[in-house]
Amino acid sequence: MFSSGQLIFALFFLVAFTIVMIYLYRKDLNLHKVHYKNVSLVILTVFAVIAIFTWITFSMH
Repeated sequence: MFSSGQLIFALFFLVAFTIVMIYLYRKDLNLHKVHYKNVSLVILTVFAVIAIFTWITFSMH
């Protein structure tokens, strides 16, 4: 299926990618707190709207 070199590369890539993403996220954390304050409220609202539409759809049938 995969050679040992491919598996080693995939493992190395996964570890390196994860480390870089964590580093960059922590670097921009203060900026995210300023610009994305109410993201959780938006996500909650989207899920509530989807739930309401689903409830209406199933209640009509």
